[in-house]
Amino acid sequence: MAGQIITLIGVLVGALTSFFATSMAERAKFRRTLATRWDERKLDTYIEYTSCIKEEVRTARRAVEAGERGESPAEALAEMDAAEARRSLLFEGLVLLSNDAAIEAANTVNQRTWDLLKCARGPVQEAVGRRPELSMLVIEALNALHIAARSDLFIDGSQLVRRR
Repeated sequence: MAGQIITLIGVLVGALTSFFATSMAERAKFRRTLATRWDERKLDTYIEYTSCIKEEVRTARRAVEAGERGESPAEALAEMDAAEARRSLLFEGLVLLSNDAAIEAANTVNQRTWDLLKCARGPVQEAVGRRPELSMLVIEALNALHIAARSDLFIDGSQLVRRR
């Protein structure tokens, strides 16, 4: 009888050990899956946001160039405004998903972009002289955002290529 109790206790201990080991492995797997899902969403958000900023820079350039040629910049300004509305929505997603450093970098990108858009809406004479400088400031701010985003996504920055 004692032998049967010892055997039963051994089976019970083995079953509990197996249960807890499997439970821990499943929890770890779930956490990895969840982290991967959010990382993919973060990456998509960063890509959409930076693409939208680049679209705003291009449309601002087109608006200024149209003014230089004596043409109406209305179409380019309308596209610029539409891109700005889209950027505003994308920024909200970025704030929800990103770390503090990336949010701070994105705030700088926003400010530099607004300066460029204000210039593009202003008198042509002022815009022609300031646009290249303001465009570079936006690009520098985007580079800082790229570095912060790579850190947030745990991507090694040693391969980061700086473009000038």
